[in-house]
Amino acid sequence: MLSSGPTTGLGEISLPAVQPGSSIMPGKVNPVMAEMLNMVCYHVMGNDTTIMACSQAGQLELNVMMPLLAHNLIESLEILTNGIRAFSERCMRGIEANEERCRQLAEHSMGLATALNPYIGYAAAAKVAQEALARGVSLRQVVLEKGYLTAEQLDAVLDPSAMTEPGIQGAESEGSS
Repeated sequence: MLSSGPTTGLGEISLPAVQPGSSIMPGKVNPVMAEMLNMVCYHVMGNDTTIMACSQAGQLELNVMMPLLAHNLIESLEILTNGIRAFSERCMRGIEANEERCRQLAEHSMGLATALNPYIGYAAAAKVAQEALARGVSLRQVVLEKGYLTAEQLDAVLDPSAMTEPGIQGAESEGSS
């Protein structure tokens, strides 16, 4: 889903092309390795259900279902090992982030309005978010147009990576000069 695109959908990542794409959509990269790993997982889930039923079929210390239980357990280990290896080699190593698309999505996220609260208040931040959403523009653009903060202040306040750290974005930390 994250690689849906290239010009529509989320488009946050690009998957390596493993086989020719869609017969009706030239240039499309099918996520065949991710789909393969999903199939492996579903197969293992089915094996696990069989293992559970076999375990329940035991009577006292005798379980005549042990051969099937062992077979499904070993098969699950084998297909998981092979599936993960193939996925890692033919998909994961080739995944590339679409940095510009991720940046664009982050900059237009209404979640960034939370960082505005300490500076312009909840009510103003909510209005900024509503207007940005209605107009299809960034929070930054609306805040600048309204003159609530300067571009330099917004660089610090609306920095998505800063939101992953404790504290208030754009505020000076204790002990800094």
